[in-house]
Amino acid sequence: MSKKSSNTDIHIIAEAGTNHNGDLATAKGLVDVAHQSGADSVKFQIIYPYGLYLPGEYWYGHYDIKDVIKIRQDSMLQDEEYHELAAYAKEKGISFTSSVFDTRGLDLLMNFDPPYIKIASCDLNNIRFIKEVAERGKKMIISTGMSSLSDVEKSVNALNKMNFDDIILLHCVSVYPATLDQANLGFIDTLKTAFGFEVGFSDHTGNSLAASMAMVKGARYFEKHFTLDRTQKGFDHAYAMEEEGFTQYVSELHQAANALTRPSVKLGEKEIYVRKRARRSLYASRTLKAGEIITNEDVLIVRPEGLMHADEIELVIGKKVKNTIEQHQALSLESLDS
Repeated sequence: MSKKSSNTDIHIIAEAGTNHNGDLATAKGLVDVAHQSGADSVKFQIIYPYGLYLPGEYWYGHYDIKDVIKIRQDSMLQDEEYHELAAYAKEKGISFTSSVFDTRGLDLLMNFDPPYIKIASCDLNNIRFIKEVAERGKKMIISTGMSSLSDVEKSVNALNKMNFDDIILLHCVSVYPATLDQANLGFIDTLKTAFGFEVGFSDHTGNSLAASMAMVKGARYFEKHFTLDRTQKGFDHAYAMEEEGFTQYVSELHQAANALTRPSVKLGEKEIYVRKRARRSLYASRTLKAGEIITNEDVLIVRPEGLMHADEIELVIGKKVKNTIEQHQALSLESLDS
């Protein structure tokens, strides 16, 4: 059974990526973790290496491009395995989708009727491709890492010209892992103001703090990498969360969402219980006999909560005592002449 029990309006994307390392059983294990954690959808990355990388030998940062291609090839699932994996996710009851990087991957994903199609930050400015994705008519979630506001604007404008507006923009900082001070969460406000689309946060930090802060700023979609084992070889394992951490992450985000939800009443049952012992009320500082006029010195304002609240003191000062009030007895209007 899934641990999900919250009715919050956030959507948590369990980002499995290619952390299956090309093994279908491991991929199914990732689906299991995503489902058990209470995430809303599980997302993989359908990567055909030569749909993403230029063939040949060339400079590729601190990586050897031949090693990169090999790792990508070794971490591929076969197309028929994706069919089996999507069916498994459906059986488990969690939505299945993927990031796609070329037409072949897009065609494969469309077989599974995904709830949305994810565009990775590297493809935000790949306007030819995002237009092709838009033509499929599915919600598009676009990460905005490595992008300036003008980069995002160009892509959004291209989609607007197609009358396509089923878009979620994910704020993203493409640093792996990212620290809280690198999260640049203020940019969420910029995305909301500039484009008016629903926003989210692709989170590469180490815990739920940045995502909770993003939620306060209006983020509703949250993407988080997870793995079965952080010690495995591969591009995304080292900074991904393992099952326990990811499950806690999901739980904490739902707790944060519940805390931000406006309740029908301000005071809950537990807070009312605390108020009964913690709030001050009005008590007689001495025995007050019938006919006496109450002065300020006759009133104690102390805990626990009694019959009259501390802010009602003006209702008793100057009033005549109707019946004897014993020392430390709670004051009430019924014991006073009106």
